[in-house]
Amino acid sequence: MVGSGYEELVAAAMAAPVGGWDFGALAGRVRGSDPSWSYRRAARARLDGAERLLDIDTGGGELLSGLGPLPRHTWATEGWPPNLPVARARLEPLGVTVLPAPDSGILPLPDASVDVVLNRHGRLAAREIRRVLRPGGTLLTQQVGSEDCAGLNDLLGAPPAHPPGSWTLDTARAALADAGLEPVLAQEEYPVLSFHDIGAVVHHLRLVAWQIPDFGPGRYDAALRRLDHTIRAQGRLDVRAHRFLIAADRSRSPSAPRSA
Repeated sequence: MVGSGYEELVAAAMAAPVGGWDFGALAGRVRGSDPSWSYRRAARARLDGAERLLDIDTGGGELLSGLGPLPRHTWATEGWPPNLPVARARLEPLGVTVLPAPDSGILPLPDASVDVVLNRHGRLAAREIRRVLRPGGTLLTQQVGSEDCAGLNDLLGAPPAHPPGSWTLDTARAALADAGLEPVLAQEEYPVLSFHDIGAVVHHLRLVAWQIPDFGPGRYDAALRRLDHTIRAQGRLDVRAHRFLIAADRSRSPSAPRSA
């Protein structure tokens, strides 16, 4: 979209569809945010020998659909209603059962019913995850930390998306341990995320609606125009993402989670 003016870029971003969890429209316009590890590779490695898999908050099924061959019994949950038909259209032909999960703290599966739980950027309901994992089962999660893209909020004059320091590797690891899951792998990074035009910023904030819940080009017009000037002068806008990766096992012993 080189050469486009501010109004054209913002109008195109506001007209773009945001169903599913697909950032493909931003290819080449937003770069970065990927940590040094490969979540896809780590997830694929944990599926070998698994018979029952749950993918939490699958979005439109974009990631899960690329992990095949999938276990014989695979479920995916999704809590945002517009994503459900997208996920079903993509995943059901692969034999995946897509379940609505309007309450992100409740997983609609029986106790000890899955071998592996995958969770990429979904809510980490630690006690529910332990409940549905069989003894000896494994969780792999990549989380978006509370400092993710905080620079955008600062630059636009918006309140923080989350209290600083509220969701980090340490707080997540403690929550899993309290629920009776033993972390066996833990990494945390703050990779750079670069925006190359103001339309990409607007589109990103529409996709990641919780970053600035009251976001709209009219409400943030003056600040967006300042960022547009910065991007045109410097060629890009850099902020820091926040990612952490945890693998945790449910013990084979019958010990219960710690009481609240």
